[in-house]
Parts: sequence; structure tokens; C-alpha cells
Amino acid sequence: MLAEDPGASMASIAAEAGVDRRTLYRRFASREELLEAVYEARLEAIGQAIGDARLREAPVAVALHRYVENIIEVNRTWPVDLALMLGTEDVRQRRDAYVAEVDTFLQRATDEGLLRAGFPDGWISDLLPSLMKLVVQRLPELSRGQAADVVVDTLLRGVGAEASAHRSVGA
Repeated sequence: MLAEDPGASMASIAAEAGVDRRTLYRRFASREELLEAVYEARLEAIGQAIGDARLREAPVAVALHRYVENIIEVNRTWPVDLALMLGTEDVRQRRDAYVAEVDTFLQRATDEGLLRAGFPDGWISDLLPSLMKLVVQRLPELSRGQAADVVVDTLLRGVGAEASAHRSVGA
């Protein structure tokens, strides 16, 4: 509900959850406290997704697919924008640490030849989350594995006819 309407009231959140507003207030003293709990849950899920992907240890292609699958699941489960909480120092530091971990992995993927070098700085690190967000929004019917296949294929092979021709020749 908060993903669709970040300004949703506690009363409407309680009604959507099927509980009395007082029940919600017993658990969360304020709307801000509820939002912090949601963002905390998303951050925890992101950290778990990164850890489970084994970005430092697993073969890069395997780690990339695992990471994308895991983050797609996080995006489906916790579809809220962390940018709204970046004013909180703890959230910003944790998010920055996760971004650095993924950037290190993407550099490893480039060094090992899975990703092409030569893009502007930060291009792939901006593109990957955009693709994951797009597949969640546009293709909700896909399993997380299928959705990850679409993202990874788009990232690695592109969408141009030349990329398709190369794929069919090499397949």
C-alpha cells in the first residue's frame, strides 16, 4: 500500500491490513515509526539477497543471476523506495555499503569478461537496478527465475538486432 501511495494514512493502512487503527498504533507509535520498520525490513532483505548471491565467491554468471533473482524477490516483497529514507544516516550508510558491494562485483564481472568494459562510470550499476525494477513492474506474472532470465539476458546481450544475431550464431 505504501508503494502505491507513500502518503497513505495509518487509518487506511490499518483498514487494508484488516486491523483496527488502535492495533496498528500499539505496534507503531507513529507513521514515521511504521515507515522506518518497512525500510528496515527492506534493507535487511537486500543485505540477505546480496549475501545469498555470494558475489565474491560464486562464478560471476551464477552470482549475477542469483543476485538478480534475489533482488527481484525483495522488490516484489518490499516495493518501497529507499530514497525516501536516505535522510537517515544509518539507512544511507547501509545502502551505500550495499551499493559498493554490488559495484565491486560488477567490476569483477567486467574484469572476468562477463560484462563489456568501456561504459561511462556507474552506467551498469545504474542500469541493473532499473532493469530489475522494470521487470517487477511490467512482468509480474513471471517467476523470479524467469524475471531474472529477462534481466540478465537484457544486461548481457542487449536488445538490438545485432545482439540477437550474435546470440543465434553462437547458440
